[in-house]
Amino acid sequence: MSLKPVSTEAREEPALVSARNTLETEAGGLALLARALDGELGTAFLRAVDKLQSAEGRVIVTGMGKSGHVGRKLAATFASTGTPASFVHAAEASHGDLGMITKRDVVIALSWSGETLELRDMLHHTQRYDIPLIAITANPESALGSNADIVLCLPKAPEACPHGLAPTTSTTMQLALGDALAIALLEVRRFTAEGFRGFHPGGKLGAGLIHVEDLMHGGDEMPLVGTGTLMSEAISAISAKGFGCVGVVDADGRLVGIVTDGDLRRHISPVLPSLPIDDVMTRSPKTVAKGEIASSAIELMNSGKFTAVFVVENGRPVGLLHLHDLLRAGVA
Repeated sequence: MSLKPVSTEAREEPALVSARNTLETEAGGLALLARALDGELGTAFLRAVDKLQSAEGRVIVTGMGKSGHVGRKLAATFASTGTPASFVHAAEASHGDLGMITKRDVVIALSWSGETLELRDMLHHTQRYDIPLIAITANPESALGSNADIVLCLPKAPEACPHGLAPTTSTTMQLALGDALAIALLEVRRFTAEGFRGFHPGGKLGAGLIHVEDLMHGGDEMPLVGTGTLMSEAISAISAKGFGCVGVVDADGRLVGIVTDGDLRRHISPVLPSLPIDDVMTRSPKTVAKGEIASSAIELMNSGKFTAVFVVENGRPVGLLHLHDLLRAGVA
């Protein structure tokens, strides 16, 4: 008798059940955290934002184990969003790295239990030099909580680990609360996309924050003709410039229309070359400002399904941005 093979779906089902349980458990922890902001956590959170904003030095994030890994990420998030920050390993701090922490800094220490032994010397250091200490812990009565100036108390929530041992929900809440602090500070400091670009010059993210004026073609490179121009001349301009379009300006130099390859296909006929461009052009074309970031331009081009857009200033064209320029810069 042959055995019926077990389907792939049947073999994967337990793993999918486990995955859903994990996500739902961690989501439950985040829901508890959000609700806790309506109470004492919210009051402490506002105090923490004020303390971090007024710091003359850096934000020092510390922790051990999984909390330490979360701390490294949070320090990087603070630093990249306008709040100077560094991570100091709790164990290494006891072997000289306490010297990295000055009286001008603010320390954020992460520990779910609040009883992490390696944090002991860090606590003594902050007290000795009167360095503000913010604790992110689930135990406000712990050594960490009782020695902190501000306690961000995490609500008790079950770990996703079926044994209740592996930090999962707890580290998710630590990370989320740290992100909330970083974003609140970003907004309080009015940290802009331009500032963000200064800290993210590399990769696709940095490319998307390049200004339009850094990529556009200006001057004689722009394909432009005046109103009333015959289409025969407009077609020549499209071919000569190689952008697949030509802009139409009025007597005051304002952009009033555009003709693209698509417009030519839609109006193709024996009489097309003799028509005035006003009869063919798309009026009031979409445009971008030269101070906009490139990612905004690509969103506009994608939504309109076109490959080139004029850059205008006070209604007058100052440049042309083509999809190929965005591709070369790594934006698209």
